[in-house]
Amino acid sequence: MAASNGVAVDPREQVIRAADELFNAHGVHAVGMDKVRDAAGVSLKRIYSLFPSKEALILAVLEDRSRQWNAGIATCTEGLSTPREKLLAIFDFLLGWFGTDEFRGCAFINAYGELGGELPSVAEAVRKQKSDFQDYVSGLVAELGGPPHLAAQLSILAEGAQTTAAIAGTAQAAEDARNAAEILIDQALR
Repeated sequence: MAASNGVAVDPREQVIRAADELFNAHGVHAVGMDKVRDAAGVSLKRIYSLFPSKEALILAVLEDRSRQWNAGIATCTEGLSTPREKLLAIFDFLLGWFGTDEFRGCAFINAYGELGGELPSVAEAVRKQKSDFQDYVSGLVAELGGPPHLAAQLSILAEGAQTTAAIAGTAQAAEDARNAAEILIDQALR
């Protein structure tokens, strides 16, 4: 591990973070391993010892993004007591994320658009993340006593808000999706 400001830095994490920033800013196809090397400050030999291929690095970035997504939602739902509050907090999480300078849309949707047709492993990683998110929403909907189709509707709202916010360049989609989610939840529980 290299030292940076007296703090030990894991080269694997350095590479994942650098690749994530580059993929997010420029797209996966536009970023070569040499750019990752330069941004991470880790030699190509070391990068390839950690990730035997660019595909392996892409999958590691997506795995890290999944961890970040789950942690972000957990933070937004922390301290909330009802499933309804937790479901709506998902859209609050999106609102905060959409307002950051780094927001360029969903890394999973972007990766699928770029690579889903040519790298089955990427398509599978994206499907897994989306399925895991829908399972999380389904669990909250079940706790709420709502019908199963509500989970699919709320998940689609969240996914659509991500795409809309990225294209429009505004966080408004999160507020619109949250308002629609409130209506769907209230209607489903009548």
